[in-house]
Amino acid sequence: MATYRIKQAAELLGVSDDTVRRWAESGRLHPTTDGSGRQVVDGVELAEVAQQLAASGEHPEPGPVVSASARNRFVGLVTRVLRDTVMAQVEIQAGPHRVVSLMSREAADELRLEPGVLAIAAVKSTNVVVELPEAP
Repeated sequence: MATYRIKQAAELLGVSDDTVRRWAESGRLHPTTDGSGRQVVDGVELAEVAQQLAASGEHPEPGPVVSASARNRFVGLVTRVLRDTVMAQVEIQAGPHRVVSLMSREAADELRLEPGVLAIAAVKSTNVVVELPEAP
């Protein structure tokens, strides 16, 4: 089972360490202690809170871009994995963004993807679809 230190949890949720500690004190998060005596948060619980933040709009706006690359990389937590005999659908909550990936079941199994696992969704596409909203 994946666990994350308070600082890691704060970075993944886009909040301060103090906010994570306050959430722990108020019961919103339920940290435990690891073998080194440090507080850690269960990855599944952290993924649930990430989804709640995204749905509620509580997630802070990202700061200015300081560097970029040809690929878009979204660091987040796996929130759901649906497997069948051949394929897997993996959902990642990366801040306010929900990223869905379709991959072989074998790949999902080899990566040990389960809710609460830290993952990076690297997006590279040669197609961008542009849509127009209905005129008022």
